[in-house]
Amino acid sequence: MSKLGLWAVAAVAASTMLYLIYMAMTFEAPQGTTTVIIASPVQPEPEPEVVSSSADTERSVLPRSIFRPELEPAAAAASEPEIADLPVEVEIPQAEPVATVNESAVRLPSLNASDSFVFDNIRSLRNGIELVSYLANDQIVRKFVVFVENISRGEFPQTGLPYRSMQTEMTVRNIDENLFVMDESAYARFNQIVTTFIDVDTEASLTLYRMLSPLFQQAYAEIGFRNVSFDDTLRLAINNILQANETGGPYQLVKPSVMYLFADTSIENLQEVHKQLIRIGPQNTEKLKVKLLEFSSQL
Repeated sequence: MSKLGLWAVAAVAASTMLYLIYMAMTFEAPQGTTTVIIASPVQPEPEPEVVSSSADTERSVLPRSIFRPELEPAAAAASEPEIADLPVEVEIPQAEPVATVNESAVRLPSLNASDSFVFDNIRSLRNGIELVSYLANDQIVRKFVVFVENISRGEFPQTGLPYRSMQTEMTVRNIDENLFVMDESAYARFNQIVTTFIDVDTEASLTLYRMLSPLFQQAYAEIGFRNVSFDDTLRLAINNILQANETGGPYQLVKPSVMYLFADTSIENLQEVHKQLIRIGPQNTEKLKVKLLEFSSQL
């Protein structure tokens, strides 16, 4: 190579060296530094693995962040706290206690052995001793239930009555050998029993009825009414009596057999219970209705 070529190479090399020295002297480091960590020859202890669900692994292959989120600062309390009014206390009115029989204080006997228990409690009523003298001697609960069930349907049984049968015949007057008229004196044979019945204290008799209600319901189930309330049947029987219309007399009768029948077919076709009310007379019927209405209004 010629001397001119060597000098040219030397000049380029010297210029390059001077430029590198100038760049080193004027270089400014950036705000952040990048540190290259050379792996240590000693292996560090493995950090505990963070268990992640397979779903998370499938969704992202990026490493999980180990930085904890900063807690939000608590909300500053209001400068003036709001004071709410206290709730107004409302007094709830309590229902008046209803007088009921304390069943725990009275142990009822079985239905088959209930006669003496029932009669003893009836005797404790006002006029109770006299009332018992008119009642049947046995099975008083069962007979009363059957009697009420018949009246609720407008019937009037001739046997198995809860009271003793009348010993006196109905007083009649002959018109001819086939036709009779009921005499007003026939009503008198019912006067005493109706008076005794209506003089019994209503509240005391209602209390006794409530105490004996389980026995009445049991006897009612025996005759096939297992899912029917005997109270409802008693109300129906009382209403049947209260709805009876008064018919004017005198009442003509016929006697084709042992019993008298009403000669007027419009009367003879009435319900049996309504015909029985005619036999006891209008005054006794009115007294009986007043008493039954008083009882049913409290039932």
